[in-house]
Amino acid sequence: MENGKINDVSDESQENDKKFKAKAAVFLAGVSGISAAIGFGTTIASAKKQDPKYFGKGMVPTRELPESGASLALRALGWGTLYAFVGCGILFYSIWKISGAQNMEEFRYKVGSVLPRIPKNNPPIGRTEFSGLTDLLDYLQHQKGNKD
Repeated sequence: MENGKINDVSDESQENDKKFKAKAAVFLAGVSGISAAIGFGTTIASAKKQDPKYFGKGMVPTRELPESGASLALRALGWGTLYAFVGCGILFYSIWKISGAQNMEEFRYKVGSVLPRIPKNNPPIGRTEFSGLTDLLDYLQHQKGNKD
């Protein structure tokens, strides 16, 4: 019976872990979306504030410009987004398939075996704290002089 209890606990912890990961993904996507919208809105407001006359001309199609600047920008943004997602998706999927991994743990292990190991607890060589930018630049200049 104890094995059954252990399996129940591990199943529950895996379910909680999946819920946590889903919540984290939604949170990160939300924060990214909000920050992108705020950045885009701020840029548009800044452009309108700098030159309202030409900003208005770009909003309405005219005989000289059969397509408004806003629709052209939205079309370019759409195509750029599509290309970025498709390109990155193909790249990441091909890396996944080339690795031959069946799940994320196996992929992590294979990538970790290919990449160089980073030492964890090596003490830093040289100084790590500086009183200001001048102190840092003096230190870097002194170190460069010692190596030559």
